[in-house]
Amino acid sequence: MTTEMQEIAITEDKPLLTGQADSTKDAELAARILLDQGQEHSVETPHGVLHVTLHGTRTTRRPAILTFHDVGLDSKSCFSPLFKFEEMQEIVKNFTLIHIDAPGQEEGAAAYPAGYQYPSMETIAEMIPAVLQFFNFRTVIGVGVGAGAYILSKFTLANPDSVEGLVLINIDTNARGWIDWAAQKLSSVTSSLTEQILSHLFSQEELSSNTDLVQSHRERINKAPNGVNIELLWKTYNSRRDLNIDRNSTFKCPVMLVVGDQAPYEDAAVECNSKMDPTTTSFLKMADAGGLPQLTQPAKLTEAFKYFIQGMGYMASSCMTRLSRSRTTSLSSSYSMDGSRSRSRTLSQGSQGGQMPPSPSQTMEVSC
Repeated sequence: MTTEMQEIAITEDKPLLTGQADSTKDAELAARILLDQGQEHSVETPHGVLHVTLHGTRTTRRPAILTFHDVGLDSKSCFSPLFKFEEMQEIVKNFTLIHIDAPGQEEGAAAYPAGYQYPSMETIAEMIPAVLQFFNFRTVIGVGVGAGAYILSKFTLANPDSVEGLVLINIDTNARGWIDWAAQKLSSVTSSLTEQILSHLFSQEELSSNTDLVQSHRERINKAPNGVNIELLWKTYNSRRDLNIDRNSTFKCPVMLVVGDQAPYEDAAVECNSKMDPTTTSFLKMADAGGLPQLTQPAKLTEAFKYFIQGMGYMASSCMTRLSRSRTTSLSSSYSMDGSRSRSRTLSQGSQGGQMPPSPSQTMEVSC
C-alpha cells in the first residue's frame, strides 16, 4: 500500500506582527514627508524672530547650505524648484539645508501694523549668526538671490570665518544713485508695487512675453496677505548702502556669481565681478535664463553648483552626473590649487568626459 505525500503551500493571509510593520512604514513615510517639507522653526535673534526651515539632519561634519531669498519671494517660491530638482539630490542628501525667510516674508505671515519700523539690510544680516547658533552650525555655504545675495554678502563680510563659500545670484553691491532713486520714485507713482517688483525679478523680454512664470508670480504677489511686509522689504532693499567691495577688501571665501543673460542685474553682476579677487571668483552668465535662473535653468545651475562644491573639496568628481556628459559648456579656468593665477584655458566638458581638472580648488568662468 502506497501512500502519496502531497505538498501543501501555506500562504499567510497577513504578515506576522502587522502592527509593528505598519508602524515602521508609517514612521518611514512620516520621515520622508518631514524631509521634503522641512522642519519649521521660529528663531529668536537680537533683532526679532526669523522664520527658518531646515531640511535634513543636523550633522555638523559639513557646513550647512544656507539660503536667503529675494524681494517678492519667500524661501519656498525662490528655492524649491532648484533644491527639489532631480540632479540636485546628489548634493542635498549630503548637506543640511537652512532656508531663512526675511522678517514677515514667510508664507502665511501676518501683516505688520501701520508705522512698523522694518529692519535694515545690515540689521537682517546681523540676525543670521543667531540662526547658526540655534542649529549648532559653525560654518555655512551661502546661496542668495537679489536682496538675499546682498544680505548674505553683508553677513559674510562681517563674519568671514562663518562662511566657506558664497553663491550670489543677481547681486548688486551698489547703493542706489540719484538717477536710480529718481527713477524708483517715478516708478512708484506710475506703477503698482507688484509691477515694480516684477521688473526687479524678471527681464524685459520675460515681462513683454508675459510668461507663465511672470503670470504666476504676479498673481501670487497680488494676492499675498502680507503685501505690506513685502513693500517694507522692497523699500529697505532700495535704501541699501554700498558694500564697498574691491580687490583689496573682498570676500575671503570662494564666490560664484550668477546672472541671467539680459537679466535686470546683469550689468551690476558684471561690475561686481570686476571688483572681486579673480583667483577665488567664478562668474556664471546663463543664456536664456531670464531674471531668475534658479527657476528657469535649474539643470545648468545645479551643474555649476556641483563643480563649485567639488572645488571646495566636498564632492568627488565621481559624483558628477549625466548633466556633465550630455552638454558641452565652455569653462575658463583662472585658479590653481596653490592660489596662483594660472593661464586662462578653455575646457570642453564633452571632450573631457564631463570631468573637471584634478585641482580640488577650481574657479571657473562659465558661459552657458
